[in-house]
Amino acid sequence: MVGLEWSQAIELPLATGDAATPAELRMAWVHRAPVSQVLSLYRAACRSDEPVPSPWWLRALSDGRLESRDAGFRIEDRVHKLLSRRPGWEFVPWPGDGESGYWEFIPSEGAGGDRRIPTTIVNTARHTGWIDVLPAHAMTTPEPIAVEGLAGLRARLGEIEAVR
Repeated sequence: MVGLEWSQAIELPLATGDAATPAELRMAWVHRAPVSQVLSLYRAACRSDEPVPSPWWLRALSDGRLESRDAGFRIEDRVHKLLSRRPGWEFVPWPGDGESGYWEFIPSEGAGGDRRIPTTIVNTARHTGWIDVLPAHAMTTPEPIAVEGLAGLRARLGEIEAVR
């Protein structure tokens, strides 16, 4: 029953497929319910042997590495603000179950028969910089490159965009 309850907690309305910002994706119960209830249900769901789909910020919050859900939202919003001002970056609002959206650098996709998955920026609970870059790739997904926060992303954007 906990698994079913959790799947309902992360379920997004169909209307979010057109979201243009991370804030427009925050419509599920996990985004609005009291944080104590969200953490309680999440931790109960994690007791199973199955992977639990969840937003990056919830994993970090549950581990005690992020101070609040709102801090996670601010990180997403700041990344979006930075990237939306630069040409070529697109917000992708259809992440996997429970995940936040991500950003793709469309010029890195290639053209014609040379199409590949473009350079992608995702928020992560893997480290406390909260940002990973996945370089453009064709077949096997490369190891994510950790970026140290928004300042690190801002400093490395020219380098990230140059890899095509």
